[in-house]
Amino acid sequence: MTFAIELRELAKLYGDVRALDGASLSVPSGSVFGFLGPNGAGKTTALRILTGLASPSSGSARVLGHDVVTATNRVRAMIGYLPDVPGFYPWMTGRELLRFTGRLFGLSGQTLTTRVDALLDLAGLAGVKTRVGGYSRGMKQRLGLAQALINAPSVLLLDEPTSALDPIGRKAVLDMIASLAGRTTVFFSTHILSDVERVCDTVAILHRGKVAAQARIGDLKSRYGMQRIVVEAIPSAESLAAALAGAPWVASIERSSEERLVLAVSDVETAQVEIPAAAAALRVGIRRLESVEVSLEDVFVDLVGEKR
Repeated sequence: MTFAIELRELAKLYGDVRALDGASLSVPSGSVFGFLGPNGAGKTTALRILTGLASPSSGSARVLGHDVVTATNRVRAMIGYLPDVPGFYPWMTGRELLRFTGRLFGLSGQTLTTRVDALLDLAGLAGVKTRVGGYSRGMKQRLGLAQALINAPSVLLLDEPTSALDPIGRKAVLDMIASLAGRTTVFFSTHILSDVERVCDTVAILHRGKVAAQARIGDLKSRYGMQRIVVEAIPSAESLAAALAGAPWVASIERSSEERLVLAVSDVETAQVEIPAAAAALRVGIRRLESVEVSLEDVFVDLVGEKR
């Protein structure tokens, strides 16, 4: 397997603060790779190093086989980058902005015109004559994504591209990202779990500057996620939760309502026997006892210990 991005024991210190603390990962070529972590985990720092905007304190980062420190200009020619808050010249139209950016990459003539037309169409902005200063946030994000693609990059780096968008704007940007699968490698940094599940095939979870796990999403769920059992007890689940709290097969109990419990368990078969037995001993009725599929959020909570 060839890798578009490789981080090896990457560290970045700002004084006494370790933004990255020995992060290692490999991004398969052609994948839509979710770089997932809570705010402050070090995601933006890693992206800044990959783009040459920051230097690592130790370790290495390679893009398409090139070290980002020693081959900065060569790497920049092969990547596209969308920061979390892109900036534009507000007096330009979308077409003017893309043509301007394309010329910076040495594009001209029919090649530039064809590229701009295709990207405006991809972004859903082909018929928009409004100047960029009048764009909505969602339109600006789509334009920023088109701008990041103007040089036909082999690797596209996206920093929280949907975090400030409404549901309609988020869907439009995610549809654009999904359409790139297999055409370019997309490195998609975010803390929004549902976005990763929708468009990414592989994911790494960053926590406190380290990569806690990396795998294809399905493998990640089966390898790291604790099984979940949903229990609905009547008239109340309070006493049942207290009785099950000390069981060795129970990792955690979340009480989501007066009657409903969600248990993370290490042994589903034991849970399915012990839960009804505990309820019977307490003279508590069981209305629902169901094993549910592990979600990416479950894996994230199990590994990072934070609800997002």
